[in-house]
Amino acid sequence: MDEKDWIAIKVLYEERNISRAAERLYISQPALTYRLKNLEKEFGTSIFFKIKGGIEFTSEGIHLAGYAEEMVKKLQKTKDYMLNMQNEVRGTLRLGVSSNFAQYKLPKILKKFSTEYPHVQFNVNTGWSADIMNLLNSSSVQLGILRGNYEWYGIKSLLHKERLCLISKKEVDLDNLPEIPFINYKTDSSLKNLINGWWHDRFAEPPFVTMETDRQETCKEMVKNDLGVSILPEICLQPSDNLHTYGLSYKNGEPVLRNTWLIYNEESLKLSSVKNFIDFLNENANL
Repeated sequence: MDEKDWIAIKVLYEERNISRAAERLYISQPALTYRLKNLEKEFGTSIFFKIKGGIEFTSEGIHLAGYAEEMVKKLQKTKDYMLNMQNEVRGTLRLGVSSNFAQYKLPKILKKFSTEYPHVQFNVNTGWSADIMNLLNSSSVQLGILRGNYEWYGIKSLLHKERLCLISKKEVDLDNLPEIPFINYKTDSSLKNLINGWWHDRFAEPPFVTMETDRQETCKEMVKNDLGVSILPEICLQPSDNLHTYGLSYKNGEPVLRNTWLIYNEESLKLSSVKNFIDFLNENANL
């Protein structure tokens, strides 16, 4: 087996579908099938069998997929450390970043960092914070930037705090919120729990939900058109939105804050590209 075999087995195990795996690998389906048949011939056993809608791995195939994933990780780590041995700061930074931070802050940070360290490349995965935690736990990324509180046994440093805000097109009385149309949006459980915790602290009755949107930006556009109110993290709000914003507080006067964390393993600091990015990020998180 070589590197291409490892990656082919790893991707196929993730997709459980030959055509989708071939698309991810940027090769034709017959080419992938040919490579897989050669692997089965090499090991003298079946790796997978076809089922309706895809494939299923045999016990031998599952063992081989585990080996392939381990070898891909070892090869990537070796490449990282070989690049790190050179005098210049170079290599590929593998980042997992929560969607809001990625949209509103990360582009400027990466632009400035790449100006100072032009030989560093970026491999960025974005998504909900729970998804980024999965990438960290599987060592698919070197650094994670997450919002909300998650348990982590490596290094976890606070980048910044931001307030949750109620937004509306017209002025509203917060005491009357349960009677005002409320617009929800899909988000991760940490933000949802924070919003629900504040609501239950302030009101005995549930919100008057009239819309469920799939994205925060869609929700904000609905509020801009005076179709209801909503609660968003401060990072999502811009002066050009021309909305009324009300910083939320609990009954005891404590502000409702959401934390953004930088999370990584100490071993990653051995890579100059990672260490320099962490130092840079701590200095420039408010770009």
